[in-house]
Amino acid sequence: MPKYTFNETVKKIKSLEIQGAENIAVRAVEAFATKLKETRSKAKLKKAVRELKAARATEPALQNALDYCLANYDTDSNIVKTVLAHFKDSRPMISKNGATLIKNGMKVFTHCHSSTVRRILEEAHSQGIKFEVFNTETRPRFQGRITAAELAKKGIKVTHMVDSAGRHMLRKCDLFLIGCDSITKSRKVINKIGTESLFDAAQESKIPTYVCTNSWKFDTESTLKKDTKIEERDPAEVWDRPPKKVTIFNPAFEKIDLDKATGVITELGVLKPKKLVRKIRKNYPYIWQ
Repeated sequence: MPKYTFNETVKKIKSLEIQGAENIAVRAVEAFATKLKETRSKAKLKKAVRELKAARATEPALQNALDYCLANYDTDSNIVKTVLAHFKDSRPMISKNGATLIKNGMKVFTHCHSSTVRRILEEAHSQGIKFEVFNTETRPRFQGRITAAELAKKGIKVTHMVDSAGRHMLRKCDLFLIGCDSITKSRKVINKIGTESLFDAAQESKIPTYVCTNSWKFDTESTLKKDTKIEERDPAEVWDRPPKKVTIFNPAFEKIDLDKATGVITELGVLKPKKLVRKIRKNYPYIWQ
């Protein structure tokens, strides 16, 4: 990965040049490390953390990683390495856990771009499992094209489609895997807009649906009454110069009931939704402080 200055990192996270929840968290921690070299002032480091969090308000992985850094930088001289090691070590564990669900001849559906889902599919492919992937282009930023291009580069067969064709095609698939930007205390999955209708289609057709995520994406700052705020992006992404009287609505994400999922694929195992929170609290008590 190329190295950026602190300000460059903030800008690139905000503009979506850096995307994928784990990638964003890793880059944010690296940016924290650059500030740590400049100052040990708690006040200045808190300000830096606020700037990084504000660049993507809907990313608990970023929040949890930065909160851990801020709480422990005085006692852990390798604080950045500790946090980065969590993500690095978790990735192959999640990939292997997820690959156990993919069988020969399967049609696997996914929406948008998730590096976690991609790694699961690549792991299954590396094991010699023969399957096909179906994915949406994901308007208006076309992140789904990233998924298609990356998988195709690995030799995985991909059928790519416009978002409005997703529900129709999903009904013909055997497995639905999605990434996750966060999971809230009120048991909501926050993921790319368009996910909920696909969840509903999967339920109607009894297609197993799994959320693929690192456990650090659990939003400990959410409450039962106040979930993570949904980000609305620049209307120009949808239509640069719309006619007068036309208002553009451009939400980046939406909330889906976690209980609609068959399970959650994490570094802690493939878990039923009801067991997820208990498992996170047991294994990562420090992110609840």
